[in-house]
Order: sequence, then C-alpha cells, then structure tokens
Amino acid sequence: MAIDGKDRDVLRDLAKRVAEIAALPVQAERREMWKRHNALERVRPMVLIFPEGSWRELLPQSTLLCEDERARQMEVALRRRLYYHDHLPDDTVIEDEWVVRKAVSHTGWGLEPRFIESSAEHGAWAFDPVILEPADLEKLKRPHVIHDEAVTERNLAEAQDLFGDILDVKLRGITHVSFHLMNFYCKLRGLCQVMMDMIENPSMLHEAMTILTEGHAGLVRQWDEMNLLDLNNDGTYHSSGGNGYTDELPPADFDPAHVHPRDMWASAESQELAQVSPEMHKAFALDYEARLLAPFGLTGYGCCEDLALKLDDVMDVPNMRRISISPFADVEQCAEKLGADYIFSWKPKPQHLVGVFDEEHIREYILEALDATRGCVIEMVLKDTHTCEHHPERFTRWTEIVRELAEAM
Repeated sequence: MAIDGKDRDVLRDLAKRVAEIAALPVQAERREMWKRHNALERVRPMVLIFPEGSWRELLPQSTLLCEDERARQMEVALRRRLYYHDHLPDDTVIEDEWVVRKAVSHTGWGLEPRFIESSAEHGAWAFDPVILEPADLEKLKRPHVIHDEAVTERNLAEAQDLFGDILDVKLRGITHVSFHLMNFYCKLRGLCQVMMDMIENPSMLHEAMTILTEGHAGLVRQWDEMNLLDLNNDGTYHSSGGNGYTDELPPADFDPAHVHPRDMWASAESQELAQVSPEMHKAFALDYEARLLAPFGLTGYGCCEDLALKLDDVMDVPNMRRISISPFADVEQCAEKLGADYIFSWKPKPQHLVGVFDEEHIREYILEALDATRGCVIEMVLKDTHTCEHHPERFTRWTEIVRELAEAM
C-alpha cells in the first residue's frame, strides 16, 4: 500500500529539511576532505560517529510520528541524518539523496545458523552448532543470486513519488562489499570448536574456508555478470567504519554501463581470530580473504580484532588502503608500522560513554593517540556504542572534544 496521509506529510517535511542541510557549503567541504584523506593525504584527523545500538536511546520509538511500519523505518533514516546535523558535529556528509536498493538476495548456503537465545533483553546468545563432523560440510551449497526486478521497480516508483521532487532518488545495486568468512563459519560450527579444529582437525577447517571462499567468489561473479554492482566511491560505508569518497575509483577505463569489482572498494575481517597467532590468522583466514579482495580496486581490513602483530600480513593484501586499529591495539606500535602508507582507522574505546563521563580523561586518551599518530593518515571512528545510559548529550560532548583536538593538530 502507498504511504499517504499524515505519514506522507511527515516524511516529505523531514526530506525537505535534509535537502536544506545537504545544500550547506560544509557538506562539499567535508566531501573534498574525505577524498584527500582517502587518497592518503593528511588533511587533519577525521572524525566519524556511529551510535549503532544507542540509536534507540537517541531516537526512541516513542518520538516517531508515522504510523505505518514502512513509513516509520523511512522516518528513522531521515531523522538520523537530521540528528547528525543537530547534535553530532563530526565529519559525516549529509547528502541530498534517497537510495533505493535493488531487491537482490540469494538462495542461501544450504545450512542456517542456530542460536540459543538469551533470556535478557539485548543479551548475548550462545552457539548451537549445525556442523558437527566433516561430512556435514557436504551440506553446504553455493548460493545463487536472485534479483526480483518487479519489487525493485515498485520500490523505486514509490520513492520517486514520495521524494522525487525533494531528494535525488537513486537506484543502487550492491555497493557495500564486505567478507566475513570466519564469522559465518563460527555460527555454523561454534567458536570453541573452530579453535579446537585449528589444532585437531585443520584439514576440515581449510575445507570449510575453501567452500566459503568459492561461494563468495561465486556471488561476486554473479553480481558482476548480472550487472548488479554499483560504484561506492561516495559516502557508502566502508570496512568497519569509514566511507568511500575518492577520485581514484573508478579507473580511467571505466564503463559507466557496467560496474566491475575493479571499480569498487571492498573489505574483510576476522574478529573471531583476535586471540589467534599471526601464522594461524593468515593460514585460516587472511589467505582466503585476500583471494576475495584481489579483484577490487581498493580494500580495507579488520574490525575489533587487535591486528598489531598481524599488520605485515594485512599490508600484503592487494590494494590495501584502510586498516582498522581496534580499541585493544597498541596505537603507538601500529602507528610505527603503518606510517602514512595506509588509512589508520582507529576505533576509540566506546566505554567512555557509560559510567562516569570523564571529559578530562577522554581528552587525555584522545590526545595521547593523536600524538602517537602524527605521521599517520588517521580517522577516529566511534562505534560499538551499545548504550549511552540514556544520556544522548554524551555523544555530542564526546564529538565536540575530539573535533576540537583534531582541528588543533
């Protein structure tokens, strides 16, 4: 059913304000800064905020005005952009666009993860493995891509009718490409058992990684053949925090009618191997991930895993540009290794937003990292913020402190 009446009025009013904000000169300035930053020019330390789990405290459901569930989802998307402008003075670029995603899915892997749910709200689940022995790997199937063109056209027509005279309505296919092989396999096998397999049954783990690598390569190949890939040299989220603004992609021989992997950013991570040796991380994850990343124009790696002892291997991945430095990593050690040759995508500790909000401690913590990374192309990305204990103003103040320190560098 079409979105009309009060819901339509609410969404269009919000879209008009987004368009006004997107037209401010600061958006163009930030966009150009990101292009220089992503090209490894140190303009200044860049700052990005991703409230993630805390959005439910920053924008409670009770504050929404729309009634239809689809309209409420759109309302949230628009209000988040407005919230950045009003309360989060980071380097996020507000664009005057509304993106409609092509209805792309796939047939699945033949096995689905199972979990034991927590009895606590937002509590942690436990693994309930479905791969119990090597023979179970035969149940894994290579997924086949599906594009429901009728749904795509319907969604596009609805968006054009709703926002077409206010925002730039864009139809996009696959733009965020990120590989999470170990994450998916651990959900099928169980994290503890995967660790045991590294010692007791490495051939089984290698077989599993081979199957998943070939399956993901097949997905990329199908996206390419079906012309479902789209450029991500814009504000598209990249890796574990960052964006794709760049003039380096696509290359000079780009065919505007058909986007290929070489025209795009992609990334990978293996957080589950945080405590695994560099040798095992490379053998069981990075070697496979590197094969998947090789066809892409620019790549990124890592998330919350400490890569301090694994950076040499990560830097060998083809076209590596953005490397995640987790809250658990030794910033000084990583800075010495990366220098100005890669984007130093530092993730500050999100726990500073809970408990006692100590501004002086935050200032000292950030300043210590900035001093250690003076020779680096650094971005500070606050994420994994599951709660701010219902103190939204902490996000604002954290951002103001960090922005002040960044601009002084």
